[in-house]
Amino acid sequence: MPVPTTPIGRVLVTGGASGLGAAVVAAVTEAGGTPIVLDLRVDAVPEGIDAVAVDVSDTDAVEQAVRQAAERHDGLDAVVTAAGIDTPAPIDAISSGNWEKIVAVNLIGTASVVRAALPALEASHGRVVTISSSLALRGVGDGTAYSASKFGVRGFSQALAAETAGRIGVTNVIPAGMRTNFFADRTEQYKPGPDAQLIEPEYVANSIIFALSQPAGCEIRELSIMPATEPSWP
Repeated sequence: MPVPTTPIGRVLVTGGASGLGAAVVAAVTEAGGTPIVLDLRVDAVPEGIDAVAVDVSDTDAVEQAVRQAAERHDGLDAVVTAAGIDTPAPIDAISSGNWEKIVAVNLIGTASVVRAALPALEASHGRVVTISSSLALRGVGDGTAYSASKFGVRGFSQALAAETAGRIGVTNVIPAGMRTNFFADRTEQYKPGPDAQLIEPEYVANSIIFALSQPAGCEIRELSIMPATEPSWP
């Protein structure tokens, strides 16, 4: 017999103006849902999509933006926390400000968005999809801030799932490197080489839609998406 699925509904996507976030916005739209974008810059968001410019590391501002988005759309059905940054460098060569900013965007921003969205998600029995990384499975040199933040996102997601079990769904998605502009501003030593195994952001977005469309009472707690030759797995 056919497996029942849950409608996608109203999905708030942080980092939805580019990269994985933009792929999620496109996938939500294609699945018949309503994407709502929060990003630092929203000029690249397709016309007709509700988009708000906000820095997710600004806790007060992002919490206000999330609450206002829920009010505009009479609730939320899901949140996908795709906003993320990185500046690779040895720990003694990166400024404390840059180190803390990475953690603030990737980890604190994730928690702030979820905290603000929780009342709306509980009302709809909705879902949260957090994005960690293959560097939440294995840390690498020159990535202390990014790995710390993504290990933190994975731990946060596990704790959140335990705390809210039966009230909302929580899925942590663990992608390996994706073919996006995430690497564009890096120096050459930190850019993927010509033979790098990268996955398309659309592949990850499709897995997020899969998690969001699970029938009520069924939750996917963790999903890893990576090339078959990914060295960080297992």
